[in-house]
Amino acid sequence: MGVLVRITIADTHTDGVTVVKLAGELGADTAAHLATAIEEILDRPTHRIVIDLTLLGFCDSIGLSTFVDAHQRCAANGGFLALAAPSPFMHKLLKVVGLTRQVPAYATVASACAGTEEGRLR
Repeated sequence: MGVLVRITIADTHTDGVTVVKLAGELGADTAAHLATAIEEILDRPTHRIVIDLTLLGFCDSIGLSTFVDAHQRCAANGGFLALAAPSPFMHKLLKVVGLTRQVPAYATVASACAGTEEGRLR
């Protein structure tokens, strides 16, 4: 039995950005759910997505690949995908694997929605 991830897509947009909240564990058994949710968002007129990692406790390489793929698809459509509010564990993971050099990550959802250098994690 795989551990589930809960995906919540904000009904309202913050500064034209769709916020996707993840909770639980993102891995081989659940990454396809996130990829599907991103596909549905990209079918809309907006291509600006922030993924709120506040409640994400674990992410494996398949989950990390999903972030990279989604970021590339958003950028190809003139938008962006950013990660926001990772726990200390998740921030360390993102940094160690070098993902923060590929996908922008921010300390808060608000700073990720703004998309500026302020609050950006390295």
